[in-house]
Amino acid sequence: MKLNTLADLLLHELKDLHSAETQLTKALPKMAQAATNPELRAGFEEHLEQTRNHLARLEAIGEQLGAQLTGHKCQAMEGLIKEGAELISEDADDSVRDAGLIGAAQRVEHYEMAGYGTARALALQLGHDEIADLLEETLEEEKDTDAKLTEIAESAVNLEAAESGNDDSAGAPQSLRL
Repeated sequence: MKLNTLADLLLHELKDLHSAETQLTKALPKMAQAATNPELRAGFEEHLEQTRNHLARLEAIGEQLGAQLTGHKCQAMEGLIKEGAELISEDADDSVRDAGLIGAAQRVEHYEMAGYGTARALALQLGHDEIADLLEETLEEEKDTDAKLTEIAESAVNLEAAESGNDDSAGAPQSLRL
């Protein structure tokens, strides 16, 4: 795809987001299954439904622009998902894995926030106010998800993970021993 205009760049960003969200619909069920904390599992399941809505919004935006958003692969999301999958397969204490899943999910959320913020700014610059509003709606949902993940981490999962390691500090690197 040639990027000669701001409109071309907006379309590129939208295709990237569409690919990212599509990949995420396949990864979130695996993350939910791997989570042992009930609140975290429910959060992943809730975000899966939100992600489906994000895809529907993107498809509506594509229709408004008269463009197909398929045919592009978001390499960054592919990498983030791969890292999350590697974490799931690690031999880890359940609560430590949950803490890692939160970190992986927050990296995804931050990537999405950057993408939606960029696309929204481009849409506004091009005078696509309705499209910018749809992108803003999704951006706010991504921010809310990030905040919920932080709350789950700080109120439960990180505390549980910290407790799981207190029994055996002998294997910890010297710099981590208390």
